[in-house]
Amino acid sequence: MSATPADDLKPSFRSDVTVELVKHTASDADVLFAARVSTLGEQSLDELRKDPERSKGLINFLMRDRHGSPFEHNSMTFFISAPIFVFREFMRHRVGWSYNEESGRYRELQPVFYVPDESRKLVQEGRPGKYVFVDGTQAQQELVGRVMEDSYRHAYEAYQEMLAAGVAREVARSVLPVGLYSSMYATCNARSLMHFLGLRTQHELAKVPSFPQREIEMVGEKMEEEWARLMPLTYAAFNANGRVAP
Repeated sequence: MSATPADDLKPSFRSDVTVELVKHTASDADVLFAARVSTLGEQSLDELRKDPERSKGLINFLMRDRHGSPFEHNSMTFFISAPIFVFREFMRHRVGWSYNEESGRYRELQPVFYVPDESRKLVQEGRPGKYVFVDGTQAQQELVGRVMEDSYRHAYEAYQEMLAAGVAREVARSVLPVGLYSSMYATCNARSLMHFLGLRTQHELAKVPSFPQREIEMVGEKMEEEWARLMPLTYAAFNANGRVAP
């Protein structure tokens, strides 16, 4: 099969990420079922709904005292589109996560690349372990955009040239940069998501400070929005107890 001519595939540039909740079995009731079976055996959903304040108190107790396993009895699957360098950080999270990412061995990769917009702070000041990011100058922003776009175009032209010559996709992809967008399905439970958010987002309520790269934080913020809607009591307890995973 011949490659698509390079002229037909113009590189495009993005500064955002995509996060979509594809499916879920996740609610606060899942936590309550799991916790109360220890002392009360099986309960119906109607029984759990009889005393919402007691339910809220139990979830807060579990979170505060770090009884973590009841928060594992649920599931959320997200579709995520982001630069490859985000996924390489993402996949450091292994416990309670499952991933399936698009493959450059089996499909021709599309020329969609990451270029930060003006909101992305460009300059790191300070020493390791004690640094901050600050806005770049207009000249730095223009430089980043120009250099990245030129580099991406040259890399994708090289990729296309090899494909057109019959080189295998798994070999030709080696020239592509980590700023290329990829996509994956990521499935987790609330406990594993809380651990991810504790490390990959900055928040004023966090007991333990975190310093995530902004691009993975963008993904985390979108996942957090979806989870907060599904499990509001659990989410409130997470925030009330310093955003530390149980």
